[in-house]
Amino acid sequence: MDYQQSLDYLYGLQRFGIKLGLENVRALLERLGHPEAGYAIVHVGGSNGKGSVSACLAEILRQGGHRVGLYTSPHLHSFTERIRVNGVPISEPEIARLTEDLRARSEGIPATFFEFATALALQYFSEQKVEFVVLEVGMGGRLDATNAVTPVLAILTPICLDHGEHLGPDLAAIAAEKGGIIKPGIPVVIGPQDPVALHVLLRQAKERRAPVLLYDRDYQVGSSPGGFSFSAAGLHLQDVVPGLPGVHQHSNFATALAAAQELRRQGVSLDEAALCNGVRQVRWPGRLEWWQGERRVLLDGAHNAGGARVLADFLDTVPADAVRWVVGVKGDKRLEDILAPLLSRVTALYCTRPPVDGAVPPDGLAACGAAAGLPVRIFAEAGSALAAALADCREGEIVLVAGSLFLVAAAREYLMGQEGARW
Repeated sequence: MDYQQSLDYLYGLQRFGIKLGLENVRALLERLGHPEAGYAIVHVGGSNGKGSVSACLAEILRQGGHRVGLYTSPHLHSFTERIRVNGVPISEPEIARLTEDLRARSEGIPATFFEFATALALQYFSEQKVEFVVLEVGMGGRLDATNAVTPVLAILTPICLDHGEHLGPDLAAIAAEKGGIIKPGIPVVIGPQDPVALHVLLRQAKERRAPVLLYDRDYQVGSSPGGFSFSAAGLHLQDVVPGLPGVHQHSNFATALAAAQELRRQGVSLDEAALCNGVRQVRWPGRLEWWQGERRVLLDGAHNAGGARVLADFLDTVPADAVRWVVGVKGDKRLEDILAPLLSRVTALYCTRPPVDGAVPPDGLAACGAAAGLPVRIFAEAGSALAAALADCREGEIVLVAGSLFLVAAAREYLMGQEGARW
């Protein structure tokens, strides 16, 4: 089996759809001899910021001299991005080898794509002899495949309305599902939360006797023009320089630092230089990313209400004569939640679809933009929409690409193909 054949097999497992539950992944891990028992796991859930927090904590641990696995989803350009050791993605031959091995071992287990990928990642981390794994939840928490593990620490980033068709109709129900990663007696770091979600999480932690480190109670962050300060029991950091833009990242990084401080309390060796260097060195493409560092094209994976509000706040800080928005949205998202915070901050829409099944038709997006009084154009795919926006863009204006991480990936691929071309 080569790499392409392994991808064909993996993506073929999508025929099983999204099937929340732990039975299959537990059976897979049993057949593998429980590779997840060989390292310490930090389990990261939530709605927004969990990727940034995961990447930051993994980098802090790496800067502290530890060998670290990082499992995230989805990927931007290559499946290999989901599985990293000390920042290096798994190789294509390793994907092929592990897929073939796990396929043979999984006979009779109707594993989904994500269940299979999770087991594969946990096996790879075992083979790589990592000390720590930072494991990002795929969807929800209670019945997510990643919840088959027993971590040394859990983290919950801000929770908002998302994946309601799978997780529940309101914020309390969604928070209950995401809070399902809270384990009896295992500490949990809780980031900034809506009061409704926070009430649910604190109740779950109390019921499970899980020690809580709570944002703005047990750890605090203060923003400044050049960075931020962080305070927690036994730790005070000043003028921390973030590696990612956006004031909202300060609270994400504070959550990662609070997790690192809890690991220090558990005996993990991490000095203050590792903490600060980890925050400064972290990179997370497609999240408030200025393409090639120039303030011309802004790429952001905002795809729900919380992400859209964060993006809107960031746009308020960007000096621009106009914002031309290349927009595409998956069909399972609440369209009004994404559009409402942003339509008043942009000047034109270039409506397209992300390269994924079930996307919102571009004419539906255009109708919303026209109703808001914006000029709109419709395009069949992301590259042509971005090309048109760039052609229209004048000095002092910017092009925004947002609405779906899949759209951002398509835009980045277009831009990589156009490097050297004049805009």
